[in-house]
Amino acid sequence: MIAFLRGNFVHKTPAQVIVETGGIGYLVRISLHTYGQIQDLPTGTLLTSLMVRTENQSVSGFDLYGFAEEQERDLFEKLYSVSGISAATARVILSSLRPQEVVQAILTENEAAIQRIKGIGPKLAKRMILELKDKIGKTSAEDVLLPSAGHTVRQEALTALQALGFNKQAVEKELSRLMPQKPDWSLEGLIKEALRHL
Repeated sequence: MIAFLRGNFVHKTPAQVIVETGGIGYLVRISLHTYGQIQDLPTGTLLTSLMVRTENQSVSGFDLYGFAEEQERDLFEKLYSVSGISAATARVILSSLRPQEVVQAILTENEAAIQRIKGIGPKLAKRMILELKDKIGKTSAEDVLLPSAGHTVRQEALTALQALGFNKQAVEKELSRLMPQKPDWSLEGLIKEALRHL
């Protein structure tokens, strides 16, 4: 799996960007949210998610989606997990609302806000809320809605601890307990402290 691309932004539109790295140009589909963050940058890094397109139960192609932030990629993948939401629809959702607004609409069960998005009807809006409210959860919502200076360290610690095999919910709970105790945690220090209690 391609986790990220770092290189020259050869060509950008609000829907896609060509990232040149190692002499290869990768076509990456992006949301308006990500476009707003990279539109003035000549180079940079995009976190990516590779999606497989299927037709008649066979693979018909691949699409690479890019994100300026880990939170947006995580939300994109959660949206895609909902029955009836394709990768293209997930991108439309993240182009219509900022990630914070999507999370808030789901947590507050604001079906009207979700239905204003093109292609999302009442049934799909209800399903989004039903399937994602618990997945997003209070801790994840705080990450997206209230980013802090320690957010990057927290996110990296979460990723590292998950890679070590720990349950995401258990890790998030422990990091939520630890972060207020010391606002300037180092990544190594935070991981070591979390490991003592997981």
